[in-house]
Amino acid sequence: MAAVAEIPADANKMDSKPKAESEFSVQKLVDMFTKLNPLAKEFFPSSYSPNHDHGFQGFNQLSPTQFLRRNSFNQGRRRVSGRSLKAQREDSIRRTVYVSEIDQHVTDERLAALFSSCGQVIDCRICGDPHSVLRFAFVEFADEYGARTALNLGGTVLGYYPVRVLPSKTAILPVNPTFLPRSDDEREMCARTIYCTNIDKKVSQAEVKNFFESACGEVMRLRLLGDQVHSTRIAFVEFAMVSLDYTSCH
Repeated sequence: MAAVAEIPADANKMDSKPKAESEFSVQKLVDMFTKLNPLAKEFFPSSYSPNHDHGFQGFNQLSPTQFLRRNSFNQGRRRVSGRSLKAQREDSIRRTVYVSEIDQHVTDERLAALFSSCGQVIDCRICGDPHSVLRFAFVEFADEYGARTALNLGGTVLGYYPVRVLPSKTAILPVNPTFLPRSDDEREMCARTIYCTNIDKKVSQAEVKNFFESACGEVMRLRLLGDQVHSTRIAFVEFAMVSLDYTSCH
């Protein structure tokens, strides 16, 4: 006669208890998920566009044709941007005149006032050595008509010399605002500083400082710069006072 094992009643209770708890946990998760909104933005990547019904496609999921099409679009956009910048530069050149033989005592404000009779002047830059007669400038107008009218001012005596006015072959480069003085202290420091070029490489920083102090006055700061390419060096010399006669150092 085969033996029959008897299972205690308590064992059935023990087995049913974990099963009930497991079913309760699963049911709890189901209830939680049913309350979630599958269309919430948290369930979509940032690159997903609701205007497209194809869903999100990663970079690796693009077909070769789609990748080439997208790459061509980016290149075309860069070409359009390049053409736009070139057109703006050409327009700026047509609105700019080149002025030469400017007297050393003529300032940017005085030159701009002369050409303001031709039209609205939006930029005026005098370039060159301030102690030389051979200075030149670029004057940019708001429109091409002002630039064409300005050509008639060639031969006008400004200071001691008649100026020459020609159509410009280049546009005025915009000034980086980070290079400009931002406070009264910085502007005052710039007024006390001179720029010196053509310094022999054999001359030391102490010799440059002694030269300027003996000729002009006390030097607060001096920076002597150079490289391996150029045969001479440059220097920025900051004096203690603004009212010094720097022209005596020339």
